[in-house]
Amino acid sequence: MDRNEALFQAAKKVIPGGVNSPVRAFGSVGGVPRFIHKAKDACVWDEDGNQYIDYVCSWGPAIVGHAHPEVVDAVREAALGGLSFGAPTEGEVRIAEEIVKLMPSVEQLRLVSSGTEATMSAIRLARGYTGRDNIIKFEGCYHGHSDSLLVKAGSGLLTFGHPSSAGVPEDFTRHTLVLPYNDVAALTQTFAEQGDSIACVIVEPIAGNMNMVQASTEFVRALRSLTEAHGAVLIYDEVMTGFRVALGGAQALHGVTPDLTTMGKVIGGGMPMAAFGGRADIMACISPLGGVYQAGTLSGNPLAVAAGLKTLEIIQRPGFYETLTARTQELCKGLKAAAEELELPFSAQGVGGMFGFYFMNDLPHSFVDMQRNNTEHFKLFFHGMLRRGVAFAPSGFEASFMSAAHTSEHIADTLGTAADVFTEMVRG
Repeated sequence: MDRNEALFQAAKKVIPGGVNSPVRAFGSVGGVPRFIHKAKDACVWDEDGNQYIDYVCSWGPAIVGHAHPEVVDAVREAALGGLSFGAPTEGEVRIAEEIVKLMPSVEQLRLVSSGTEATMSAIRLARGYTGRDNIIKFEGCYHGHSDSLLVKAGSGLLTFGHPSSAGVPEDFTRHTLVLPYNDVAALTQTFAEQGDSIACVIVEPIAGNMNMVQASTEFVRALRSLTEAHGAVLIYDEVMTGFRVALGGAQALHGVTPDLTTMGKVIGGGMPMAAFGGRADIMACISPLGGVYQAGTLSGNPLAVAAGLKTLEIIQRPGFYETLTARTQELCKGLKAAAEELELPFSAQGVGGMFGFYFMNDLPHSFVDMQRNNTEHFKLFFHGMLRRGVAFAPSGFEASFMSAAHTSEHIADTLGTAADVFTEMVRG
């Protein structure tokens, strides 16, 4: 028994399913999860010493690469001053100022410790601000595991085929209206019938938890115009896309000014940190200024703030996003070309440092489209690549990620490996 398997067996005795987040368990692809020992630049190493080119990137945060020396030095220096204070720090002010500068829709923000905390708090704030109860989310979009959002959600819930979660009372979800992603007609009809009761619409502007699905221009325009017309709050969930697809997030690419934005992953530089923010008049409803309560002992943790500040500095350097985007496009085009040469149904797309690939010929526009993705082909591809030292997320319903540490050599190696795996798949 190798060390990965031994650790998995040991973990299952003391951790439910042997993992601390469901998709890590390899449940949809089978096999034994890799227990990571270390990571550096574009690669990770498991407990058996196997090296992998990594396109998981800690599920998005590692945009500058793993263990970037400047980020590590910033965290080390912060740690020498103490790990947590439960009191305000200068670093909190500095990172808030930096985010406000980079994301113009955010006039004020509050730091929290996870994406789930950010979206849960943003929705509570929207309800408190509007005095309404109903919210709209979209099928296949994942906004964390708070009770009212576990309705036809994405991420691990799609991986395991459960569109909702046990343990969530119906009363908690009866105010959650679930619509198809990219369906302007359904959105318009819902607002026409229930617009006065809708507190907010929360959306992944580029979905990443039913694999990567982009919002259409028409859909984005309808989101903004309908929420404005009916006095509802538009929440862009940019926990995944914030500073990942562009310096100003997906909203900068869309030319949209949401009322509230949730952020995570990249802003923590690999440490546990997230945020929600937006219009100052809405944010004024948060305690201690207003009646919407939100709190967190570790919010604005000094180590996370240090990692985030240094990461935000690095991504603003000249050419950062141009290079990141070029590498992502190089990989997507190369994968598609290799599959097409063998007449294997396949498509791929990328935005900034985020990409998706699908074992079907057309790009998906909704969760329904994603049901056509050939999951058996994905399993074969995933394990074929993993055996040869290339790691993707262990689910066909997850987006993938590029980092600034991925070089042309990494991409060439990946494409050569993919060509071998595609050939193996076709020949059976």
